[in-house]
Order: sequence, then C-alpha cells, then structure tokens
Amino acid sequence: MRPVDSDGAAEVPEPGLPLTDDAPQGASEEPAAAEAAGTPGPCRCWVCGNSPCGSGASQVGSLFVKKVQDVHAVEISAFRCVFQMLVVIPCLIYRKTGFIGPKGQRIFLLLRGVLGSTAMILLYYAFQATSLADATVITFSSPVFTSIFAWIFLKEKYSPWDALFTAFTITGVILIVRPPFLFGASAAGTDESYSVHLKGTFAAVAHAVFAAVTMVIIRKMGKSVDYFLSIWYYVVLGLLESVIVLFIIGEWSLPYCGLDRLFLILIGLFGLGGQVFLTKALQIEKAGPVAIMRTMDVVFAFIFQIIFFNDMPTWWTVGGALCVVASSTGAAIRKWCQSSK
Repeated sequence: MRPVDSDGAAEVPEPGLPLTDDAPQGASEEPAAAEAAGTPGPCRCWVCGNSPCGSGASQVGSLFVKKVQDVHAVEISAFRCVFQMLVVIPCLIYRKTGFIGPKGQRIFLLLRGVLGSTAMILLYYAFQATSLADATVITFSSPVFTSIFAWIFLKEKYSPWDALFTAFTITGVILIVRPPFLFGASAAGTDESYSVHLKGTFAAVAHAVFAAVTMVIIRKMGKSVDYFLSIWYYVVLGLLESVIVLFIIGEWSLPYCGLDRLFLILIGLFGLGGQVFLTKALQIEKAGPVAIMRTMDVVFAFIFQIIFFNDMPTWWTVGGALCVVASSTGAAIRKWCQSSK
C-alpha cells in the first residue's frame, strides 16, 4: 500500500520478499515487548492488533493531492519533501542514527531515494490526470512487478500461482485503461479527456514499476537501516529531483488559495505518516497481513471519489478493481500461508 506512498504514498508492501536479519541490536525490542504484553507495538493497528496499517493515512493524502488546484504534481512532491524533512531531521538527531547510513547500505539508500521519489511524482501526476479510483487500483499492479524483480534480483521463485495473479492484474488494468482497439471508441472515448486519462494511467503503471523496485530495495536492506534514515534519503533526493524537474519545465508557482496551502501541509503530514507506517511495517511484520490491509486503499479511493468529487466509477473500473484486488489478496494469502508452515 503506499503507497502509498506505497509511498507511496501509494508504495504497496509486497508479500514473500526475504528480510535480511543483520539488524542492529535492539531493532526489534519494541515489537517483541508489545507482543509479550498482548498489545500492538509501535505503528501497529489497534483494530487488527498485529498488522501495521497505513491505508487511511495514504489515501487521505491522495485525496488532498486531487483537491489541490493549479499546482503541478512535481511541485506538490517538493512541498511534501520539505515538510517531511523538517520532521525527519529531529527524529534522526533523537535516535542518533546519523544522516549517511551504514557504509555497505548507502548505494541501496541512494537507489531507494531516487526511485521512491520518482514513484511519488508519477503517482501525484496520475491522481491529477485521472480519477482517484483508477489511479489507486492501477498502483496495486505493483505486486506483479515486485514478483518479477524479486525473481531477478533476490532469486525468488516465480511460480504458476504468480503467473495467474499476474494475469488477473493485467486484466484489471486493461479494464481500467479500456484501449480503443479492444473496447471500441464508444467504451474508451477518443476525446481529449481520454487522452489525459491515458497519460494518468501510464503514470500510474510507471509508479507501480518504480514502487516495486523500491520495495525490493527496502527488503534487501532489512533491519540494518533505521526506517527514518530510509525516509531521510527519500525526502532529500526527492526534493533535489523535484527542484531540477521544476526548473526544466518551468512550472514553479506558489498556490494562491489559502485552502490549497493547507492541503499541501496535510499532504506532507499524511505522506510522512504513510511512509513511517509502511517502512516500519516492512521491517517488523509479515508482509501477508500488511498487503491484505493495504487493499483497503481501493475501498477508500472509491468512497472518496464518490463523496468529494461526485464521480461515480464506471463498471469497467469496478471490474478492474475486483481483478486487481483479487490478485493482490490472493498473492498475500498464499505467501502468508507458506510462511506460517
């Protein structure tokens, strides 16, 4: 779900990726103590008890991205990075983790920062260019790419079940995109609005690819890197990338509306919450329960789209959402059962 973030917002945690165990001493003391006491640990949901939750935070942040007017997606990313940086710096100082990270993990931290921030920019553009529900559902195709990348880089097994879940996800994305050569002009639409929708769809798919690579990198680093340090690289490199892109496209402008400025602050706040929950969840919890809880992003997206934008999703989107969520949930349950044996 991230990502949300996701993201990661919109960055969705993926099941089945091996977590390295070279954690610093005390890295898992808090969760263990919480389990012994019979209460949820830090960043764990008091509703489900054992699954870190970030769906609500990430999807509320997505809603604010959609509500902001006349501010480019890259500029929204820059504002979010600045806000999160102001929060993360005191946390790093308090935790005494430093700002550079372990020597052997710096290359992974750099890749995590660059790829994660690129995924964030693409996701924000997708939210602006297409509907909230469509963009959210497409980001759930990330497990398909994660399985492939984990097979390539982490030597994970790619089973016939993975191929089946991949087929379900691809079917769901096709139902949402509705290419004219398959559905005809009447179903897809050939006007300018569909062109914008198509750009947003491609941005959402690209986000899913970058988010999948980011998930593999985070799991590769495991507990050897403090989760706030991982977010630090994310916001620093994200801000640098956003400034460079804004300079190239010449889209920098301060929001005129006070409400938009409030939305930008809230995007940073909820984005940070989603990042903390996601990164911590990937470190301390099995990915199966996390992935299942993240499917709530789709439910929130449909609810927000109807309530705040008075935009009823099409049956194509509903069908695509069912395919993608079924794929994501099926993969999570399968990996969860395997890890419990």
